[in-house]
Amino acid sequence: EHLKAFDREVNVFVDYMFGPRDTRVRGWFLLDSYLPTFFLTGAYLLCIWLGNKFMKNRPPFSLRPHLIVYNLGITLLSLYMLVELILATWEGGYNLQCQNLHSAGEADIRVAKVLWWYYFSKVIEFMDTIFFVLRKKSSQITFLHVYHHATMFNIWWCVLNWIPCGQSFFGPTLNSFIHVLMYSYYGLSVIPSMRKYLWWKKYLTQAQLIQFLLTIAHTLSAAVKPCGFPFGCLMFQSSYMATLVVLFINFYIKTYRRAPPRTAIKEAPSTTEIKNGFHKDYFAAANGLLNNKKAQ
Repeated sequence: EHLKAFDREVNVFVDYMFGPRDTRVRGWFLLDSYLPTFFLTGAYLLCIWLGNKFMKNRPPFSLRPHLIVYNLGITLLSLYMLVELILATWEGGYNLQCQNLHSAGEADIRVAKVLWWYYFSKVIEFMDTIFFVLRKKSSQITFLHVYHHATMFNIWWCVLNWIPCGQSFFGPTLNSFIHVLMYSYYGLSVIPSMRKYLWWKKYLTQAQLIQFLLTIAHTLSAAVKPCGFPFGCLMFQSSYMATLVVLFINFYIKTYRRAPPRTAIKEAPSTTEIKNGFHKDYFAAANGLLNNKKAQ
């Protein structure tokens, strides 16, 4: 009873903040109450913290078959969302510059159904981080990574409840395309024989940045030429995307622009080749002395 009362209070507060919800999505799984999304996000953050403590003194798991199946599944789901969004918006005659929430009829419902899968995919993608924890890939669990995963799931709960179609279609369409490329890359990278062919990781980050910039431009285009889509949602989405642009640029610079030059690596003396507690140069010098004594 206490939980139900708390749930009612939370939803009354959310409705007060954002106004009436879109009635077309009422009753859809996970949407009527914010608490499941909130608790799943909390469980995600808790799993990262507890998982790192659990794995601290344990060897990493390989998980190769699990990763192949997982990445293949996300790739196929992303491909489905990409194709379905293109077909649904084409059917509804969506305006690329600005599309309102109610003018396309059944096509709007079709778009909303795909965007529900997009929202739900964000909780599935929590497994990205869990796999990093189990494989002890701590360097991959950055602030950008956790921030992006945790916020997207919560933001898309709001999107589905208040703006589940119309102008909301554009970002997920681009993102689904990027995810087809990204998760297929991740899946192939698990297979050792395929790694030598995967030269395009750097360009994935560039593609993600282009995606964010295009989404910002598309969002602001609806503010320049309004069509009835909520103005506050446009401003929030643009601001959120701007944070991702800043974080991704920072990640790109750290990852690809600050690597030490290869010449410096080649010129550095080798000091790690040890045998029986002695450096290889010791044996070379010792052999030289023995050879001199024999010659004398």
